[in-house]
Amino acid sequence: MDTSSVKKTTIRAIGNSAGATIPKVLLEKYNFHEGDTVFLLETEAGILLSPYDPDFEEAMEIYQEGSKKYRNALRELAK
Repeated sequence: MDTSSVKKTTIRAIGNSAGATIPKVLLEKYNFHEGDTVFLLETEAGILLSPYDPDFEEAMEIYQEGSKKYRNALRELAK
């Protein structure tokens, strides 16, 4: 693991839940803003925080397959 990219934070109580603060430099680097939805993905190495939505990715794959299969019909409908 590259220790230069390791940032330390503390888990804090937030109402009946808990949360961690994200350093400003990382918020800016990854273009996160207050109110953004993020996803926690469990990995072998721990937890990954990401704006990536696996459901959206699956939907886009389904769209890509359908748009290839029905390319001509979609072109006609677009007229």
